Amino acid sequence: MIPPLKPGAKLLRVDGPIIETERLILRPWRSEDIAANTAMLSDPGTARYITPDGVAITTEIGGWRNAAVISGHWALHGFGMFVVEEKASGTFVGRVGPFYPPVWPGFEVGWGVASEFRGKGYAVEAARAAINWSFATFELDRIVHCIDRENAASQVVARRLGAHQEGETMLLGHACELWVTRRQTWSSQN
Repeated sequence: MIPPLKPGAKLLRVDGPIIETERLILRPWRSEDIAANTAMLSDPGTARYITPDGVAITTEIGGWRNAAVISGHWALHGFGMFVVEEKASGTFVGRVGPFYPPVWPGFEVGWGVASEFRGKGYAVEAARAAINWSFATFELDRIVHCIDRENAASQVVARRLGAHQEGETMLLGHACELWVTRRQTWSSQN
């Protein structure tokens, strides 16, 4: 637990944008998101595609480290993956948004949704909002989506977003498909 602050002391707070869609809120990370993110990543089927080594994260420190990397992207670059919460319940749905660390094949908008929220269109709804925000914020001609060859569900999301597979790339020692959303096509469709 973090110790109480002394009177007048201030800590850095990442104050990113908040995006609302019909059913979701995309917002910066809070410390209370760590446990829900860890629970999402403890599912082997989810972890297989979105943890760096494809292994489920089952420890408190492992979950903290993962959330620190994702939320730290905001502190380092001023943008990053949003926490996605369901408007109606305030429940953590997953994380969606831009991610562009070193060695990445391009500016990515990625998605990871907890298993209990799949099949509701939340990944598409949140990714659409994050792509809109990214194109409105950055001078980009394309946004990539790095998707494992066996991740059929994410391939469906990419297709629903209008992305096209444009080859393969190596990412953290693992081959994956490179899907691309182009600004020109996006602007005409959305």
